[in-house]
Amino acid sequence: MLYRSLLRRLLFRLPPETAHELALQALAAAPRLSKRLAGSSANEVSFGKLERFGLNFPNPVGLAAGFDKDGIALPGLAGLGFGFIEAGTVTFHPQPGNERPRLFRLPKDQALINRAGFNNKGAAAFAQRVAAARQQRREYVLGVSIGKSKVAPLDEAIEDYLQSFTIVHSVADYVAVNVSSPNTPGLRDLQQANQLEALLIALQQRNQQLSKQNNLGKDVPLLVKLSPDIAAADLEQIAEVARKTSIAGIIATNTTISRAGLESTADEIQACGAGGLSGLPLRIPSNRMISRLYKLTAGKIPLIGVGGIFTAQDAWEKICAGASLVQLYTGFIYQGPGIVAEINKGLQEILKREGISSIDQAVGCRSADFAA
Repeated sequence: MLYRSLLRRLLFRLPPETAHELALQALAAAPRLSKRLAGSSANEVSFGKLERFGLNFPNPVGLAAGFDKDGIALPGLAGLGFGFIEAGTVTFHPQPGNERPRLFRLPKDQALINRAGFNNKGAAAFAQRVAAARQQRREYVLGVSIGKSKVAPLDEAIEDYLQSFTIVHSVADYVAVNVSSPNTPGLRDLQQANQLEALLIALQQRNQQLSKQNNLGKDVPLLVKLSPDIAAADLEQIAEVARKTSIAGIIATNTTISRAGLESTADEIQACGAGGLSGLPLRIPSNRMISRLYKLTAGKIPLIGVGGIFTAQDAWEKICAGASLVQLYTGFIYQGPGIVAEINKGLQEILKREGISSIDQAVGCRSADFAA
C-alpha cells in the first residue's frame, strides 16, 4: 500500500504534530481524496443493522477523539470509511494546549505519547463550523468529546462542562464526557464516584431540558470515557454510577500513564516525557477493562473499545471482550487510511469463519477470557 511503503516514511521524517496537521489539512482541503486513499472498498462492507444507544452505525469501526479536535475535516474522514467519528476534545474556553513538542512516536512499540492538553478553538467555534457543514450532508455518525477547560477550577468543572454540552448539543449525535485525559491537571479526579455522579446527573438534566426545548423527541446519548489506570474497586463504583445516571455508553479506554513493558529504550521513553501512552501497548489493558466493565454492567451498557487496534483480530478481541463498537487512533497513524476497510473486511471474514451472522451475537462472547 502506498501509505505504508512511501507516505508514512515521508510523514515520519516530520515532527509528529507537524505531520498530523499536514494530514488533517489535506483531508479538510480535499475531502474527495479520502476515498482514493482508503481504496474503492472503503464503504462497501455491510454489517446490516447495527444499532447502538438509539443510533444506526454503518460499521463498528470509529475514529477516536483527538485526531480532529476542531471538526475541520469531518467529510474527508467519513470518506475513509469510518462508521462514526468522534471529534474533539473541545472545551468551553478556547485554549492553546500545552507547549510543543507534545506529541511523540515510539515506533518500536507502535505507540504514541501525547500531552496535548485539549488544544482547541473552543466549543462555540466548533459548533458553528460543524453546524454549517452538517446542513449540507449528515451522512456520518458524529460524536463530540467534551472536556474541562484548563482555566476552570475543579470546583467549577460541572458548570464548565455544562456550557460546552449546551453549545454542542445540537450538532452531536452523541456526546462523550472526557474525564480521563492525563494532560489536564486534576481532570482524572472527576472519575471519583461522587464527583462523576454529580457531573453526569447535571449533564443528564441539561440534556433533558435541551431536548425538550428543541423538540428532539429524545435525549442525545451521553457517554463517558474512562482511564485504563482506574483501580478495580473504583471501577465497580463507576459502573454503579453509570447505571444510576442512565449513561448511554462507556468508552474504554483513554491513554495510560504507565510505561510498563515497552520495547523502546529507557532513554527514548524519558526523552518523550510526561503524557498519555496510546497504541499497541494498550491493547491488553483495554481488553481487560472492557471485560470487567461488561461483567459489572451485566452487558446492559454499550461499550466502545479503544486501545491498540491495528488489525481485524485486535478489533475482534475487543468485541469478544464486550465492546459493541471500537475506535482507533494510533493504528490509523501507523497503518494509514486503508486500515478501516481492512478491519471491516477482516471482521466480516471472522464472522463467517465463526459461523456468526452479526456483530451483536459476538459482543461479550468470550468476555471472561480477557478478565485476568
